[in-house]
Amino acid sequence: MNFHKAIAAVLMTAALAGCAQTEGQQRAGTGALIGGAGGALVGQAIGGNTESTLIGAGAGALLGAVVGSSTTPQRRGEQMCRYQDRRGNIYTAPCDDRYYNGDY
Repeated sequence: MNFHKAIAAVLMTAALAGCAQTEGQQRAGTGALIGGAGGALVGQAIGGNTESTLIGAGAGALLGAVVGSSTTPQRRGEQMCRYQDRRGNIYTAPCDDRYYNGDY
């Protein structure tokens, strides 16, 4: 019965990871799933008990989420720059071509 609960939990987590809105969120969710599964396998292989499996799964999920979100490719125009108008007001907007050409 516990096996069925574990399978249901993995499937629900995978379904929730698909609900992410940005590519970075999707990659973080996928990385967490893959890292958690890999970490659980490594934890079980090293420790051979439930505690080490859970620790490995948690550490793997955390590392997988970090790697997944940090490897998201940056698209041109996705970065935000700070601008100041003539009155001194500071606002944030997508960077223009001067930023990418080094003419800022």
